[in-house]
Amino acid sequence: MFQLKNPKIAVPVVLFAGLIWSFGPLVVRYMDEPHLIPWQYIFGRGLTIFILLNLYLFFEEGKNFYKNYFKMGLSGLIGGSGLGIAMISFMFSITNTSAAITLLCLAAMPFFTALLAFLFLQEKISLNVWISIIIATVGIAIMAVGNNTETSFIGFVFGITSSLGFAVFSVTLRWRKETPKFTTTAFAGFFCFMFASIVILQKDLVFFSSSYNSSLFSLHGTLVCLGLILYSIGSKAIPAAELTLLSLTEVIGGIFWVWLPLFGINEIPTTNTIIGGFFLFVSLTYYSLVMRWNKRYIGLN
Repeated sequence: MFQLKNPKIAVPVVLFAGLIWSFGPLVVRYMDEPHLIPWQYIFGRGLTIFILLNLYLFFEEGKNFYKNYFKMGLSGLIGGSGLGIAMISFMFSITNTSAAITLLCLAAMPFFTALLAFLFLQEKISLNVWISIIIATVGIAIMAVGNNTETSFIGFVFGITSSLGFAVFSVTLRWRKETPKFTTTAFAGFFCFMFASIVILQKDLVFFSSSYNSSLFSLHGTLVCLGLILYSIGSKAIPAAELTLLSLTEVIGGIFWVWLPLFGINEIPTTNTIIGGFFLFVSLTYYSLVMRWNKRYIGLN
């Protein structure tokens, strides 16, 4: 796969990937009654991700790309399933609460990853990371208190579940580094559309609600794939700490687009969301700066 080695070029590429992902919540908000068609959305987006990533793998690796599925192993199956659950939970989160809550829950993913790696991979957590986790926990707690309606709280819980699912995916890639990432992500798309198919058939629902909604399902899946490809191309030239900080592009952008009057959504975050989001922003910034300083310190010794 083509990879950038110059950080001056890689940083804008990764930022652009985050910018592309940030339009996801806006796409969901443009759907007709998305809370009534979650499984159709999950089916459509999952199928799009599965098809597009397999096409990308075909052009990158040739006709034998399918052999990567046999290399996934247990780590790939767990990671792909975790990512699939994250994608499903995302839809139930954003249709039950604000885009800001959903995205800020996802922003806490690095800390869930650190905790899961500590529990299952015996990776040590430094004092600075614990401080970041505590600050993030305060922010999450403030947001949770602000979700005082049943529907909004359900959206918050699904947001945390989505973040945990993404963390499971990240940890499985650390557990077995040779796990093929793109193939595992394609499997997550397969997991989504197969799971959604079972639910749709069981509930006797239609697979496609309307041509308008179906086009938005596919658009969101395309945004996910395009962002993932750009992120993977640029990420190899950027340290992990900087990547964590750059990931805030998706969060800030996603909140901004649904607030911007130009797009007609006018979704204004609550006071608790703003305060809790500030704590999360501080924790992520602190984490990234400390990690960057530690790497430079180690490099000098």
